[in-house]
Amino acid sequence: MKEFGELEAAIMDALWDADRALAVREIRATMDYGRDVAYTTVMTVTNILFHKGLLGREKSGRAWHYRPVRTRAEHAARRMGEVFSGCGDPGATMRRFVEEISDEDRARLLDALTELTGLRPADRAAAVGD
Repeated sequence: MKEFGELEAAIMDALWDADRALAVREIRATMDYGRDVAYTTVMTVTNILFHKGLLGREKSGRAWHYRPVRTRAEHAARRMGEVFSGCGDPGATMRRFVEEISDEDRARLLDALTELTGLRPADRAAAVGD
């Protein structure tokens, strides 16, 4: 499930990698797209991302400066939540997801669950009735 087109992804990556809001000319200069893209094309796509609610903007002089409304991690987490809630059986989908991820990612997931719930792995099994 692909959310962004290639140019949208390049623009979002440039903005996520920046430490501040960027004008279109700065986005165009820093984005990694593999080929030259017209300023007006970058401006149009950036404006579309703004109207989709993915970017905020503020006027500085004559130029708009854009910034993501969510961090890359927040955006990815929201997308994952949409996938889980949009499937017929979220529990089965989550189980299958955990089966598919690497052992390293599974350990990260367990660490996050432990941090967020305060339960150690053995306590979690008792809390959910396993």
